Amino acid sequence: MAYAISEECIMCGACAAECPVSAISEGDTQYTIDADTCIECGACAGVCPVGAPAQA
Repeated sequence: MAYAISEECIMCGACAAECPVSAISEGDTQYTIDADTCIECGACAGVCPVGAPAQA
């Protein structure tokens, strides 16, 4: 399952910088992950200070 970003997102951008396939983009109130592009590597979850990315 692809990762998704929860409402806990604080818009720090750490996850987007770490994503090896650029599946993460900045939304209006939080970052979002394109499920079709996500390779489920977990890199985003490993760097998020609030644990917002999780497997959907």
